[in-house]
Formats: sequence, C-alpha cells, structure tokens
Amino acid sequence: MSDQKTIGFLFIPGFADWEYGLLAASAVEWFGARAVSLTPDGEPVLGISGFRLTPDRSMGSDNADLDAIAVIGSDQWAGQAAPDVSDFLRSMAARGAIVGGICGGTLPLARAGLFADARHTSNGRDWINRHQAGYPGDEHYQDVPHAVADGAIVSAPGSAPGTFALAFLETLYPRKSGELTEMRALFEREYAATS
Repeated sequence: MSDQKTIGFLFIPGFADWEYGLLAASAVEWFGARAVSLTPDGEPVLGISGFRLTPDRSMGSDNADLDAIAVIGSDQWAGQAAPDVSDFLRSMAARGAIVGGICGGTLPLARAGLFADARHTSNGRDWINRHQAGYPGDEHYQDVPHAVADGAIVSAPGSAPGTFALAFLETLYPRKSGELTEMRALFEREYAATS
C-alpha cells in the first residue's frame, strides 16, 4: 500500500504567490507527495506577481484522490464576488481530508463552518471579523503570528508560509516526526543567522 499523499492547492485570481511554494515543493521533494492545482472552474488564474497558473483540474472534477486541500490566499476571498467553495470544503472535511487555509484563504474555511470546533488563526481577529463577522467558532480564534493546527484543520496568517507548511505536513504525515524536525531545523537556522 502506497504512503503517497495527494495535496490539492486551491487558487483564485490574485493568489499570493509566496503562500504555497514552500508547502508544495517540500511535500513533493521531501515527502513524496503529489501536488495538484485547482481553481473553482478549472480556468487559468493570475497571481499577484502576474504569473499565470493553469490548473490541473476544477473543484467540480473527481477529487476523491485528494488527501488534503490547501486554500491559498487572495484579496478576492474578502470581496463581494468571492467564489462559494463551502460545499467543496465541507465535503473534503467530511471524508477526513485535511483542510488548510492561509491568509485570505482562511475566510472560505470560516464561511464553511470549519472553525466551529477548531482552534484557528488568520490575519488578526479584527481582520477576519471584518470580512466574516460572527462566523462559527470565532471564540476559538488564536491571536498568534504562526500557523495553528487543530485536528484536520490548519490555518495561518499570510505572513507565516513557513509554519503553514510545517503544520500542514505535520498533520498530513504524523508518523514522519524525524523528517519534520529536520525541516524545522533547516528553516530555523536561516532566522537564527540573522538575529
């Protein structure tokens, strides 16, 4: 039986290019995962950098192979025309997949009710409430500058792609603590060298 995991990355226009790279590359290179890109309708999207991403598939595709989904931030998640991905995220969570969101990508998780029973974080309590006032689970908000994992739900502010990658991979690969410790140490050395 293969231990290979498949991680979906959900993008919309204006996605934050820095929020998915470390997670996607680390998962594939160091953990043997398969990364799959999705957009709600399967159409290409432009990131903040202007780079065009042509997705592998849409949300409406058969995504039964996904072990996890990472919702990547974009300012458009906070807009009036944000795509409704709640049913998709709830169905992923219901079948036991890991569901993560970073930066604006935490808003779809809040809208889907996935924070109702999970400790979580985002770009600040005021920020998430400004865009999704009274969402289920507001009382579980953690005002921290790093990612938070609770069960199969992972969240992070946009300033924390490193801890988002680590928390997501720790949740997906709980038996690979040695490799995850090495990964954490590798990135800690970068910051230690600048202090």
